[in-house]
Amino acid sequence: MRVTIDKAGRIVVPKSMREELGLNPEEPLEIEVVDDHVEISHATGTARLVEGPDGLMAAPTGRTITSEEIRRILEAARERR
Repeated sequence: MRVTIDKAGRIVVPKSMREELGLNPEEPLEIEVVDDHVEISHATGTARLVEGPDGLMAAPTGRTITSEEIRRILEAARERR
């Protein structure tokens, strides 16, 4: 989807994308340059662990995490080592 940057440097994230990603007004976001593009994501905060029905611990996010997101997280963690 093509959008434009206004004179103040703002970009409007279309409503359908905000809804799909669960973005809310005034929510803090992370923005960074990755390779040759800009990535915007939910700001990371403190996570809490809860025990699932299978006995495994998990950090609930309130949304589904995609395989692509997991891959990016793992790659970023490996690069920091």
